[in-house]
Amino acid sequence: MSGNSISFISFCLSILFTLTGCATRLPTDVQRMPSAAITDHSTTYLGQLFDSAAAMHPAESGFTLIRKGRPAFTDRIAMTALAEKSLDLQYYIWEADTTGRILSLRLVEAANRGVRVRVLIDDNTIAGRDSPIAALDAHPNIEIRIFNPFAHRGSRLFGYLTDFNRLNHRMHNKVIIADNALAIVGGRNIGNHYFGVHTDANFRDLDIASAGPIVRDLSMVFDHFWNGQWSYPISTLVNRTHSKDDLSDTVATIQTLIQEEAYPYPLNQDVAQLTGQMRKVRDDFIWAQGEVIWDDPRTLHDGEGASIINEKLYRKFQTLENELLIESAYFVAADRGVQAAHELQKRGVKVRILTNSLASNDVVAAHAGYAKYRKPLIETGVELYELRPDSVSPTVVEQKIISSGQSKAALHTKAIVFDRESIFVGSFNLDPRSANINTEMGLYVKDAELARQLAVYMDEGVQPINAYQVVLDENEKVVWRTQIDGTPVTYTKEPESTFWQRFMSGFIKMLPVEGQL
Repeated sequence: MSGNSISFISFCLSILFTLTGCATRLPTDVQRMPSAAITDHSTTYLGQLFDSAAAMHPAESGFTLIRKGRPAFTDRIAMTALAEKSLDLQYYIWEADTTGRILSLRLVEAANRGVRVRVLIDDNTIAGRDSPIAALDAHPNIEIRIFNPFAHRGSRLFGYLTDFNRLNHRMHNKVIIADNALAIVGGRNIGNHYFGVHTDANFRDLDIASAGPIVRDLSMVFDHFWNGQWSYPISTLVNRTHSKDDLSDTVATIQTLIQEEAYPYPLNQDVAQLTGQMRKVRDDFIWAQGEVIWDDPRTLHDGEGASIINEKLYRKFQTLENELLIESAYFVAADRGVQAAHELQKRGVKVRILTNSLASNDVVAAHAGYAKYRKPLIETGVELYELRPDSVSPTVVEQKIISSGQSKAALHTKAIVFDRESIFVGSFNLDPRSANINTEMGLYVKDAELARQLAVYMDEGVQPINAYQVVLDENEKVVWRTQIDGTPVTYTKEPESTFWQRFMSGFIKMLPVEGQL
């Protein structure tokens, strides 16, 4: 399950139990060796490659969208191959699956060449993997830190029951930076679902690659998280020191598993082709003014205010004149969102939203929160769409070839187009969890061509072969319209969903949990 939220069951149990007196404690004498992004990026291949372009575009940075899963993974592996001095990675989810293992192995290979590797992972989804992670950390050029870790390493449920207020805050950021010169930010975590590799279900998702001065800004954000008190070296969370022998054994295990699992695309060929045409890649970048928007974990942990991203987005909404396009995997409008849509409609601004249907959503609780506001949104004039689980979007169609057409589609994109003049791409869902609980990050870029490209991507998502349009019928009831083999079809209940999904969504909708979704 993709995790924009903690387990709903864990949350409900945390309400029922108050066991604060028996919580296991985190280590207090943690030695965090401070470190920072390299300052001599211009001496590296990637630095020189993109600095030459940046010099022609003063005060601007380079950007390009990464739409499909296969190239999204190839790009990341290519960055590990091209890096000469540093690799910094920050992710909410890092699965122990084929793509997760391949990337881990490539980081070891980069470290063997002398590249400094820093990895910051949120602790919410790595239960039971402390030892192999600590073994990779035993490499002299690799350091791995865990964000906001569970004190009780054996039970996430026990942790939530005893320390919910702290552990409820998660780091939802996703970024990889090579040589402080090239970065990828966006919605994708590390795992098969995000790269068109899973045989059962794959995400429609989106990243944005960046180069130029904005990469130094991204590195400053990474350093802030890395050196903060909420990040713990994995070595402080395990009960023994891991050695070079542990590293060798773990690498051998990873290599064996990779061979057994068989990545379905010719990865080495893909990477060689990409690295061999980096000048063309650079020349395809769009140079524009951009800004890193991010949440400081100190603010969210201390309860001092809502997400900086959330507030900036709402202020941006107030300036729009023509159109707002939103694609968000988890979309819980809340009263504020409905009111904002109403204000935009009164000004004549078109609002179009694509989110998950119940059948495509991997978090039923999030869908329950969204469904509560579905009718009010439509009544304001919003054009509302939900992704079909059998979508033939090119962002997932490659995997359908591999799995003989059985792969389920789901939406994981977090992107916005403002008046076709500027865009936002990042980890931020338009829901209360992203707005008030998790840390998030993304890029805001002001450029009409980039906005046009993103709008084309988003237009594809709402086509009848990919989505249901959600409207009200003549009786003011919610219905779903689409086309099957070119024939118009209307559903009067959540399409392709099971009774159990509908029951759980309806039940959760009645609970006072909206702020956690």
